[in-house]
Amino acid sequence: MIHHASIPAHDPEHVTRVLAEVMHGAAYPFPGNIPGAFMAVSGDNHGTMIEVYPYATQALPGPDGGPVEAGLNAQPPTHWPFHLLVSVAAEEQEILAVAAREGWHARRYGRGAPGAPPMFEVIEFWIENSVMLELAPADLIGAYETLFQTENLAQAGLNPI
Repeated sequence: MIHHASIPAHDPEHVTRVLAEVMHGAAYPFPGNIPGAFMAVSGDNHGTMIEVYPYATQALPGPDGGPVEAGLNAQPPTHWPFHLLVSVAAEEQEILAVAAREGWHARRYGRGAPGAPPMFEVIEFWIENSVMLELAPADLIGAYETLFQTENLAQAGLNPI
């Protein structure tokens, strides 16, 4: 189970507040060693949390085998090759309304092989129109959870490598 992830944002505090809103959770300053970072905490039983770092932050291995340290990426991409799927307490219409208010692209999409019926659906929620999160309200997550049981993948036409 993934309990937390980190994403970049141009306005980390604002993005954290928006994420906390759709998670029906709370926003906090990040207590770690990354200045200007915040965290959106869902308050669920799994401790689901998203850390939001300043946009050009990069994580680097600590010197001499030490723990991770923050650095500066002088040329961060405009769109990140990263995403995560997060179950959220908000319903679809609330998520879409929040995205519209923020001026961020958000829309429900099916996922699966091109030309085939979708295997599951998510809401693409583009943070600052740069970093994509797939959000799954309670009425969408069940199909995903059912599909991604190893015994069900073969029935969907997927085989281990």
